[in-house]
Amino acid sequence: MIGIARRQNGAAHSGSGSHHITGQAERRIAAPAVVIEGATKRFGSKVALDAVSLDVEPGSFLVLLGPSGSGKTTLLRCLAGIERLSSGNITIGDRLVADGNGHHVSPERRDLSMVFQDYALWPHLTAQQNVAFALARLRLPKSRAVQRSLELLDRVGLAGLSERFPNELSGGEQQRVALARALAAGTGLLLFDEPLSNLDATLREELRVEIATLAREAAATAIYITHDQAEAFALADRIGVLQGGRIVQLGTPEDVYRRPANAFVARFTGLAGSLRARCEGPAGQDRVTARLGDTQALAMALAPGSGEVPEGVAGSLLLRHSAVRLGPRTRDGITGRITDAAFRGRGYDHAVELPWGDRLVGVHDERRWSRGDSVCLSIDPEACFFFPDDQIAPLPEAQDS
Repeated sequence: MIGIARRQNGAAHSGSGSHHITGQAERRIAAPAVVIEGATKRFGSKVALDAVSLDVEPGSFLVLLGPSGSGKTTLLRCLAGIERLSSGNITIGDRLVADGNGHHVSPERRDLSMVFQDYALWPHLTAQQNVAFALARLRLPKSRAVQRSLELLDRVGLAGLSERFPNELSGGEQQRVALARALAAGTGLLLFDEPLSNLDATLREELRVEIATLAREAAATAIYITHDQAEAFALADRIGVLQGGRIVQLGTPEDVYRRPANAFVARFTGLAGSLRARCEGPAGQDRVTARLGDTQALAMALAPGSGEVPEGVAGSLLLRHSAVRLGPRTRDGITGRITDAAFRGRGYDHAVELPWGDRLVGVHDERRWSRGDSVCLSIDPEACFFFPDDQIAPLPEAQDS
């Protein structure tokens, strides 16, 4: 539930950074900075968070991206106060809320709101009453609390469903109520715990836009966790990628996509495939020439985070979906055979089998190539990355995060 959004001392106040979404009577507090220093969390012998440090600027939208088991949920729960740190510090605004020496401010006193994956609505309250519940901290007159909750439900497209109970609402409608409730609390920090993962694709897209719009209109600091890279790229001002309880890259969506820090980041953020290759030598700053498979075909690629790659080193060429262009087969160049094609509205995605056995998927083209067609592949060096074999590890299996 959103009860972790009560302001200290229960008082409403405003400041130079105050802002509002609906109405003029209630003011919001200024968005806080969040500073996490050396945050470590152990569950018995398991280290779920390993010395994570992170600065989140006031009013920014940070997405924590990673697979199940990477530590993103644990980090969010420590920030919310649901879990206690084993060591390290967390500061919200100018207030230390947790450290490894036993200092722990309870969730309801951290002045934040949280939107949960499973909605966490009160089943015995109507949609309007669920939203109004979060307004109790503002000590508004009852009539104003009702008005304000109805305004927020209207803002998330539920004006006509205010008297329905949660079991009378769809999953998407319930999540809209949860979002309205988080905004009603009037806090400067919004936390999102994979709020769209239980919804179908169309609803995810629709609510993603709502969340981005409303969080930025509120000028709140937002921290959002997900395992969906497309969702992360669409929402974030900055993305923190987690692997094994550590943040392995922190940057803008463009930086993470175009310059992945390691092979894990490149693979987790979306690839058409991986081609066996061998480094033939440098090809300019941060670039190498790679020989593909057992052929004479060469491709130039970025070598991010790997330093100077020695000639002859075996590795893989990791290709973004945008790296490959298809054309008619010629005598020269990299050849392949179309094994599948799927209409995607904006064009067609293709699966391509290469002569040495590697396979690419999701290769886009505006025209449809037929199964069995021979094609020539051109590779954009700005959208492919060479990593030596010793830098490539399998993606982790799903587990609790």
